[in-house]
Amino acid sequence: MNRRNFLKQSISALGSLATISLLEDPLLAYDMNKTGNNKTQQDMKKIIIIDGGPRRNMNTAQMLQKFAEGAKSAGGHIEVKTIRLYDLDYKGCMSCMACKLKDRESNVCRFKDGLTPVLEEISTADGLVLGSPIYFGEVTGQMRAFLERLSFPWLSYNDYSMTAPKQMPVVLIETMNGTPERNNSNGFGSMEYCITRALGQPQRIVAYNTYQVKDYSRYELSGFSEEGKRQWRDAHWEEDLQKAFDAGRQMASE
Repeated sequence: MNRRNFLKQSISALGSLATISLLEDPLLAYDMNKTGNNKTQQDMKKIIIIDGGPRRNMNTAQMLQKFAEGAKSAGGHIEVKTIRLYDLDYKGCMSCMACKLKDRESNVCRFKDGLTPVLEEISTADGLVLGSPIYFGEVTGQMRAFLERLSFPWLSYNDYSMTAPKQMPVVLIETMNGTPERNNSNGFGSMEYCITRALGQPQRIVAYNTYQVKDYSRYELSGFSEEGKRQWRDAHWEEDLQKAFDAGRQMASE
């Protein structure tokens, strides 16, 4: 099985995750039991938040900030660190295969660039949060490149298992222009399947129909109703932020 076939299989399996429980899928149930997250509050020492959005103060950044606030509100001596991918100079997987060398295999990417210290820090963290706006139905290019570097070293080409350096709870946060009834989002796509296999089923939080800009009068955006956007935001945005806050507090308490 080559990488293309693995990804096809992953995408197919990801679709199944939405309709079946882990107990109905023996392989996933086995992986979850083998690598379950049985943590106590004293075990949760460091949470890494990865911001895959380009704008520092818009929707994704605000959701991740609320998550961080929730985690810190749980008390204790938990370090909560946010890393912005757009601030780093790095590439996606270079297919160097250094992580697959015989007798030197590694489940942390060996390619050296601006992402190297981030990946090393994640390998020792106790919780992981991944946030991205949805562009053209997908996470940002920076997030996708990051996920390639994060997860390809987990994949064994001997038995196609997925093994991360350390088990930890994961939360995926997405912000998008679409509504629950009308959107083309694939979210984290096949990468969500990889995360699930390696770390366990992630929690997913989605903020729909978010503001694209602060002042619609300055832009050619007549296909959208600013009034409709405002009404949706007034009705849902604080609730979305609260979900992120609660998820942070919950992760910090695990």
